[in-house]
Amino acid sequence: MRSFYLFFLLLFVQSISYSQLRLPAVIASGMVLQQNDSVNLWGWANPGEKITITETWDNQKAEITVSGNGRWKLKIKTPIAGGPYSISVKGWQQIQLTDIMIGEVWVCSGQSNMEWNYYNGAKHIKEELTTCYNKNIRFFHIPRTSAQYPQDDVRAEWKICDSNSLKAFSAVGYFFGKKLNTDLNVPIGLINASWGGTPAETWTPEETIRSNSTLTAAANILTEVPWGPVKTGLLYNGMIAPITSFQIAGAIWYQGEGNTQNNKTYSQLLTAMIDAWRKSWHKEFPFYFVQIAPFNYGKENEGAIVQEQQTNASAFPKTGMVVITDLIDSVTNIHPSDKTQVGARLANWALAETYAIKNLVYKNPCYKSMEVKKNTIVLSFDNIPNGIITKEKTIRGFYISGDKEQWLPAETKIVNNQVVVWNKNISAPAQVRYGFGNTVIGNIFSKEGLPVCPFRTDTWPVDQNPVK
Repeated sequence: MRSFYLFFLLLFVQSISYSQLRLPAVIASGMVLQQNDSVNLWGWANPGEKITITETWDNQKAEITVSGNGRWKLKIKTPIAGGPYSISVKGWQQIQLTDIMIGEVWVCSGQSNMEWNYYNGAKHIKEELTTCYNKNIRFFHIPRTSAQYPQDDVRAEWKICDSNSLKAFSAVGYFFGKKLNTDLNVPIGLINASWGGTPAETWTPEETIRSNSTLTAAANILTEVPWGPVKTGLLYNGMIAPITSFQIAGAIWYQGEGNTQNNKTYSQLLTAMIDAWRKSWHKEFPFYFVQIAPFNYGKENEGAIVQEQQTNASAFPKTGMVVITDLIDSVTNIHPSDKTQVGARLANWALAETYAIKNLVYKNPCYKSMEVKKNTIVLSFDNIPNGIITKEKTIRGFYISGDKEQWLPAETKIVNNQVVVWNKNISAPAQVRYGFGNTVIGNIFSKEGLPVCPFRTDTWPVDQNPVK
């Protein structure tokens, strides 16, 4: 009788042990793994348990012994894009992962303009629903999650792009991924981690902010809001930290509206966040972002300062910025509905810079230099390979000032792909602003159709008093 009870006791103990083999949500059937790379697989099991990984693209085995804290992590090499494949994860228990694609994986993050989807009224998504099914585009949509400390898992699952999964997914992310899939002809994995109304501080590790007195002071300016967290690190901990072991190609970012309160340090903040993410992933991956659109904010020029700070941040290594001043519906709508072109412009940056596709025009024209000639200022621009144009009879968005800082609308003309500006009431012009202001929208473009980035030539203090 005693041996009978011992037998069932052993079965009970073994059943407890076997049940402990577990993988994070991002390591699952239907996932996309980064091609031509050494990717991490990890999870939890009993201390001392031997874990054997076997994949079907070359039938290689990898083994590791679970550490004393019950965690294990190892790397396996992936081939060129393809699939579907399977992976067996075997310890005292076995997990079989199926329908795995090898391709390019991108993180899509930010606030509401990245989050915006079919249910929010994102333009053009409805027309996609009947034809969007694509087994080579996979979504991993991380739900809104905040945490006081870095987490090791999320509640999410990989889904094939279809009319159901697309509705709740980022429209910008989808159009970005769709273009990559079409142009590269490889599977695309998109990880969406976004939360409307949130400042960049909460997407940045707390230690990154607290180790910098300037960023700490700026973070302290932020006030609590009812729609989401503002405290440093909360969304990094809950939505980014759990996926930093998952190998990615790069990240796209659409955020900035949530930092108008403390806009003067946004460039420093964004580049610190990018650097922190890259350190967490142990990879200097490309990071492409969207400059916020013109909007009627509550204070003068507070959005314009964010735009300027974003332009400054675009000089950071392996970054690129998309300008969308031509894609807005109204300056009273903080969510421009056309996400198609936003996603496509981000994709063009990736195609050109990350994947070395030639003959793409993807950089917005930007201010290069100025020269005062008598009572005019002549402006030169970069990124205009075939010249600069206006799409209307009258050029808008330019203001000119003398040394006394009195801004007046400028008369403007294009001469030999330079812009000449003047005002008859200013005999000694000194500085120019273009598209600079919460709701100031210019209308000059490269001949390829990309809008000139807003800019100012001066470094004078900018009025940010409440709008009357």
